[in-house]
Amino acid sequence: MDLHILDHRLRVTSISKSGLEQYTHPLIKLIFLRNRTRCKFFSLTETPENYTVVLDEEGFKELQPSEHLQVEGSTWLPLNVVSNGNASSSSQAVGVTKIAKSVIAPLAEQHVSVFMLSTYQTDFILVREKELVVVVETLVEEFNIFREAGGESVPVHSQDACNGLQQNSREVPHATVHPVLIPENQFCVMSLDPDTLPAIATTLIDVLFYSNSPKEDASVDQDMECIKFFSFSLIDGYISLVMDTEAQRQFPTDLLFTSSSGELWRMVRIGGQPLGFDECGIVAQISQPLADSNVSAYYISTFSFDHALFIREKPLSLNGVPAL
Repeated sequence: MDLHILDHRLRVTSISKSGLEQYTHPLIKLIFLRNRTRCKFFSLTETPENYTVVLDEEGFKELQPSEHLQVEGSTWLPLNVVSNGNASSSSQAVGVTKIAKSVIAPLAEQHVSVFMLSTYQTDFILVREKELVVVVETLVEEFNIFREAGGESVPVHSQDACNGLQQNSREVPHATVHPVLIPENQFCVMSLDPDTLPAIATTLIDVLFYSNSPKEDASVDQDMECIKFFSFSLIDGYISLVMDTEAQRQFPTDLLFTSSSGELWRMVRIGGQPLGFDECGIVAQISQPLADSNVSAYYISTFSFDHALFIREKPLSLNGVPAL
């Protein structure tokens, strides 16, 4: 298999719910006015707490500093696993199921923090740019590694990036088993032809910026039946949407598309308190049992919590929670 280090340098940010009005214009520009921005990697995810925005350096220029904008201090690089010349897609077992043992677990063992972003088309593993040396050294025996630059894929060898460095010297605390929440929502993972994006513009703006849910401002606890979760990604010209069935009903049925089976996904939300960005192994804790059970799964990290989407076909145990 091939592992590609994509030609994007990314920032991970959070916009508070109370400050959204200040950023509505730049976000609409990044979503709908592609000819007015050089941004090629953009992802916006709404959760009950905030909006997580992951975007490249060109897109980041559109977000003006304010008290409502939090920015994680690192620059992140997206990795993508390619098998037989094609990015891992939704046509087979998808997401962290396919890369848990070959990518996620080895990086966790080397104390590399990852930020996951699954889309309809593929799965992006974000790693800190300063830890790329360790990433390459860890995965070079399992993958042919390429770095994309100027539209070309250039082979990367361990000596090119590592200069003899073998492991991450960062001191890492003992892994924590985090509580999980399983809301009652059922979710759809969908896509859209970019040329038809204007046709759903009004609905998308309403869902992202103006829709009101009875639970939207409620604190998230173990008794919450449903949570607000909506994710929109526009990456290298491909659109991906993750929404629950209630939001899906607001969109025209003939424009959004999903896999032929039209499956619905359940969510596991990881974390009782905001997870932060330095702890290693959180994705591995969730993805490993999913992989062992051959359960297809998407995984979306956000500024505060992580979210795994899966199809429940048989009893499954995650973080000590039996029979999901």
